[in-house]
Amino acid sequence: MGEQIEDLAQFVARTGWDDMPEAVHRRAKLVLLDTIGVTLAGAARPEVIGLRDRLLAGPGRGATVLAPGLPQADIRTAALLNGIAARAVELCEGSRGLQPSPHILPGVLAIAEQRRMGGRAMLGAFVLGYEVAGRLNRGYTQRAFSHPNGQLSLLAAAAAGARLHGLDGAGISLAMRVATTMLMTPSYNNTVAGGTTLNLPAGLGAVAGTLAPEMAAAGFTAQADAIEEALGVMVGAGFSPAKLNDDLGQHWEILENYFRFYACCNPIHAALDSLAETLAALKPRPAEVARIEVRTFAFASVMRNPAPPNYFASKYSLPHAAAVLIARGGLGFAEIDDSSLEDPVVARLRPLVQIAEDPAMTARSTPTLRPARVTLTLKDGRSATAARENSVRDTLKEDPEPQVRAKFRELAAVHLTPAGIDALEAAVDCCEEWQTMGDLTEPLRQHAL
Repeated sequence: MGEQIEDLAQFVARTGWDDMPEAVHRRAKLVLLDTIGVTLAGAARPEVIGLRDRLLAGPGRGATVLAPGLPQADIRTAALLNGIAARAVELCEGSRGLQPSPHILPGVLAIAEQRRMGGRAMLGAFVLGYEVAGRLNRGYTQRAFSHPNGQLSLLAAAAAGARLHGLDGAGISLAMRVATTMLMTPSYNNTVAGGTTLNLPAGLGAVAGTLAPEMAAAGFTAQADAIEEALGVMVGAGFSPAKLNDDLGQHWEILENYFRFYACCNPIHAALDSLAETLAALKPRPAEVARIEVRTFAFASVMRNPAPPNYFASKYSLPHAAAVLIARGGLGFAEIDDSSLEDPVVARLRPLVQIAEDPAMTARSTPTLRPARVTLTLKDGRSATAARENSVRDTLKEDPEPQVRAKFRELAAVHLTPAGIDALEAAVDCCEEWQTMGDLTEPLRQHAL
């Protein structure tokens, strides 16, 4: 194993919750709150319900599935179901092209529950897993059309799980190397096709977090350069670990995350922000819109299906999202939902969205720079143009906490009474004091709808 990855594994082994700055503590709790809300909302999706019914037919116990009735399952089934649910409504948080939380947190929660560990241990492992994902991403080049889910964040989940198991640096590095055999290369083409299988890597990442540490502790072995080979040759197009540990312990990756407030794919958010600006300027009724011209970078420009076949595909259709924004005034969980696919006003607006790549925007685009320019033209000839280099919603300069809390309360309302939402939010606010994960599940149990 390379020196940089060994040093990173040693850092994970020796660092605890109390070694992290207060800013990291606050952000970790906010990410926890956000991910719990997203998971509860995703648990209500029909395909998630169907899979849960099938997988919970057996007698397994040990960890809680965050779904109605809080069913018990073995820890890998619970991690799988919670990871898939956390991805199902396209509202999970992210960081520079990755979505670490759905991969890392479900496995961490399951292990902590099974081993009756407290909040500090659970949160510390989660933050350290997030750190691994972000740092591996510094030197990683993903393959074209390969979705990054199921790659770096899966390795990070294995590291986080190994930390909870109390493995030393060598054991954590071994767990990560074992996990390279589980890496996936899901196709981005699933998005426009409505392939909900794209949510499976988050679930399997969570499973890796529970399984790879057990394999390492049991005596399984892996080649010394497994991570470098996997990321540089097998699933990735290149990997350079040279800057992996720059500012280690000083710069924390979780502080660079973004929270998602539009319930659709992040690369199209800048275009939607630009559209919102033109709508604010012209204040049209939907029937007054003549056309919406979008120029954006290559990756976002392919999300142009004007007739998405299902709920999941609608999250990756810029014409659909733009039409929902015009017709319904927002793009949150309640607006871009199943009913929006059948909304006649939305259906009339979708074909009016014209999308083209701007090569100059493509040239300067990065995982955090996603430019777009939108011109809205009305039937009376009035028009307005707006442009953005990235999403103002997802890269908030001000404190994102108020919006994250409002989003959590909307999503948690799928399963909880108002009193239950208050109780769960209060529990997460002091989650470092949890004695066991029962302090999380008890408000869910007491206040279910």
